Amino acid sequence: MTTHHPDIPAADDPVLDRSVLFDDSVLFDGPVVRILDRRVFPQTVSWVTASSAEEVATAIRDMVTQSSGPLFAAYAAMELTAHQVAGLPRDAALERLAYAGGVVATARPTNNHPREAVNRVLDAVAGEQSTAAVVSAALEAVRSGQELYRARSRTLGRQTVALLDDGASILTHCWMDTYLIELVRAAREVGKSFRWIATETRPYLQGARLTAHTLAEMGERVTLITDGMGAAALAGNTSLGPIDALVTAADRVSLDGSVVNKVGTLGLAVAAAAFEVPFYALVQAPDENAATASDIVVEQRDPADVLSTLGRRTASELVTEAWYPAFDVTPPRFVTGIVTDRGVFAPGAVSDYFAESSRPVSSEPNHRVSNTASTGARS
Repeated sequence: MTTHHPDIPAADDPVLDRSVLFDDSVLFDGPVVRILDRRVFPQTVSWVTASSAEEVATAIRDMVTQSSGPLFAAYAAMELTAHQVAGLPRDAALERLAYAGGVVATARPTNNHPREAVNRVLDAVAGEQSTAAVVSAALEAVRSGQELYRARSRTLGRQTVALLDDGASILTHCWMDTYLIELVRAAREVGKSFRWIATETRPYLQGARLTAHTLAEMGERVTLITDGMGAAALAGNTSLGPIDALVTAADRVSLDGSVVNKVGTLGLAVAAAAFEVPFYALVQAPDENAATASDIVVEQRDPADVLSTLGRRTASELVTEAWYPAFDVTPPRFVTGIVTDRGVFAPGAVSDYFAESSRPVSSEPNHRVSNTASTGARS
């Protein structure tokens, strides 16, 4: 696995629209996959090169890409593998695709995006009778899956914008990736503008390096705060002025309405409830296989990451113990609404999402909050 590719535009290249760089942060490039290295962006624009599904899985596991990135990386890994098995017998091709999919799907246990992408591709190829048909079906599943994800993200953005007043101040945590970009675009479609407050998001600083950067690149007004400032900002009696909503993505949502997201979300949600600020969590769909949050594995990462920041030791050398759960669980009572591509649900009613499973994805918002949990929302 190598880094940097000179044929990909640098950050100061005039042909590169940096406001949408993360729309294409994973590229299938002939015999390899190139993944924008979010660990060093924006100070360095570098691309990790992977020549196999296993190397893509390593990039996902090593945090080269996060949020929506693992979904696109998983699709790229399956696309790469499909091309690589083109000369194999049908059964061998299916076996290799299944193995590659298994490696990629389990690269990060809490983020369900890679598993969703892999399952879509493997389901598509299961009944094909020739290698050529297997490859064709896999490539079509990759293409249609990526398009569907982007379409659902656009709908998600429109759903969220409908909940927010023009000029609202929004606190966000970590990196919402495609959801955030589409939310900003959706606001502009209807002539709304927002002010953003972004947490830095320790220890990888996704909020400082990705969220705040992308918002600024898109021309949004954004103020960066440290993670420990969130409750003070939500209190509303600061120079920031009142916060109108806490808005984050959700890595997973269980059917009881629990929200699993980047660690630190829980503290912000509790503070938001205390100060009567609504909390909206964005997810394309709840996890049909997770009845409660206890059914979701919360990933535990290397505690050494807490002792350092972006590779530089920040803790005293005398300190040797640390703890790093990558995600936390926000109970339903602290969540105002869960925004999905089929509407906005109160956490206790989010399982109703599947009552309309035959409904096609629409680009038009459905501003429905089933049994809305709006208690505490500002008027």
